[in-house]
Amino acid sequence: MTVRVCLWSGPRNISTAMMRAWENRPDTEVWDEPFYAHYLHATGIDHPGRGAVIAAGETNWRTVAAACAGDAPGGPAIFFQKHMCQHMLDHIDRGWMADCRHVFLIRDPAEVAASFHAAAGEFTAADLGAERQLELFETAERLTGRRWPVVEGADVLENPRGMLAALCAALQVPFREQMLSWPAGRRDSDGVWAPHWYARVEASTGFEKPRPSPHVLPEALRPQAEACRPHYEALKALKLTPENAA
Repeated sequence: MTVRVCLWSGPRNISTAMMRAWENRPDTEVWDEPFYAHYLHATGIDHPGRGAVIAAGETNWRTVAAACAGDAPGGPAIFFQKHMCQHMLDHIDRGWMADCRHVFLIRDPAEVAASFHAAAGEFTAADLGAERQLELFETAERLTGRRWPVVEGADVLENPRGMLAALCAALQVPFREQMLSWPAGRRDSDGVWAPHWYARVEASTGFEKPRPSPHVLPEALRPQAEACRPHYEALKALKLTPENAA
């Protein structure tokens, strides 16, 4: 039986590093932001590489959802899917999520906003995905009857072994040492948007210690970030630690 693990993150977190960790397992296939092409096509939002993303991806959300609830390509035991919360637009039916296990990756919205602004310019609160993330957390619990783990990105960077072991236990899959390091460089599984967003993770070989963000959030954009804070704090109150892991 395929174990489908959906990681739900906002932008500018360690979601791609988490994808690297899971991809380095011998029992796992990964899928990078499968709803991204539909999101850009449906909203008209202009992200770096927009045309290439739409051309390379699937713009029919129903086709994507069915694949997310299906078997991993190639038949490995675990099908890890990296999702951006903001890609799950209102009209997308959430029913497919009932067939998956879930993890919610959070980061302080002021840090997310500063990094996103540095990479992409102007943004709205919706672009940061925090409100959508809380909605998806509640939806996953309702559909599956289980409360799924919430993980703070900085906690993973501070204690990769402890946090990944705790996460695997919460997801009821075995921890693998291979998750702690990986070869540098690009992967065939990376989305076509990788040249615009993945430079740092491409140079990495594992989780780096957390460090202060080099980016400054303009005061004019601070309200958008603070609008996300209540949703972030609600999830933060439930976050997983090695001490409270099941």
